[in-house]
Amino acid sequence: MQEALTILKKHKLSVTEARMAVLNVFTDNEEALSHSEIENHTSGFFDRVTLYRTLQTFVEKGLIHQIPTTDNSVRYALCKEHCEEGHHHDEHVHFVCNDCNRTICLDHVIIPKVRLPKGFQTSQVDMIVKGTCDECK
Repeated sequence: MQEALTILKKHKLSVTEARMAVLNVFTDNEEALSHSEIENHTSGFFDRVTLYRTLQTFVEKGLIHQIPTTDNSVRYALCKEHCEEGHHHDEHVHFVCNDCNRTICLDHVIIPKVRLPKGFQTSQVDMIVKGTCDECK
């Protein structure tokens, strides 16, 4: 609870029940979560619109980052210290377990620089590694 409060204050966000509840879900979980998983963790205390707006605010302010999935949905994970409003520094690999479907940020595995042909410009690079996690092994 204190960690969530500290994060909200650091990012100059007002403290609301919804923000505290959602942020506590992220600080209590090491893996990336889908919208419905976050909704389940907050026990339906907030409507879907409030949850959606809270997640969007957290992404914009650099508290969480989005992880694209193969089924065109999105998972969310807590950002580390160096993310800030309008600019994420989440250039790390994400691991998806084929067995339990958990998505885990591998913060220590950095995405290599991609050299593009002349005239091309990068806007985002995502790297997902699939396999079997340590719990399913």
